[in-house]
Amino acid sequence: MKRDVKEILFSKEDIEQRIKIVGNQINIDYKGKFPLFVCILRGAFMFLADLSKEIKIDMSIHFMAISSYGGNTESTGQVKILKDLDTPINDRHVLIIEDIVDSGLTMDAVTRLLKTRNPKSIKICTLLDKEERRKIPIKVDYYGFKIPNKFVIGYGLDYKEKYRNLPFIGVLKEKIYN
Repeated sequence: MKRDVKEILFSKEDIEQRIKIVGNQINIDYKGKFPLFVCILRGAFMFLADLSKEIKIDMSIHFMAISSYGGNTESTGQVKILKDLDTPINDRHVLIIEDIVDSGLTMDAVTRLLKTRNPKSIKICTLLDKEERRKIPIKVDYYGFKIPNKFVIGYGLDYKEKYRNLPFIGVLKEKIYN
């Protein structure tokens, strides 16, 4: 797997340090609010696992599975709910946990859907924020790292279901996906 990595953007240690900072801010902002963390599967599972270890307040975790890439390197904009929430979110503070926000198309669709369920608030926490690719303005409330327009893998992020288990975030060599 490592032979397919062009460069490492963030090491395991970089990720751990940044997650501590993000977790601390969430602890402050959600103190006394009992937030519901909604993890977007599959890419965000590693981020959620490590982030949840830094959360020192009461919270609950639920999962959604969404498809918008269809095996491609870019979101199609067509969001398909593969697994919906198992719990109502009305009158709850919802924090969406995502691996990467780039075009904004997926997050826009997810937040619009969740808003119809009358939560008290919805915020977005993403490990990676790729602002330069935005097609829709999406406000990211918490982020691990801002990244350039490169195709990244590792730490939960995949290409054709590979590379999720890399302990770092790296850039995939273009010859692999072109």
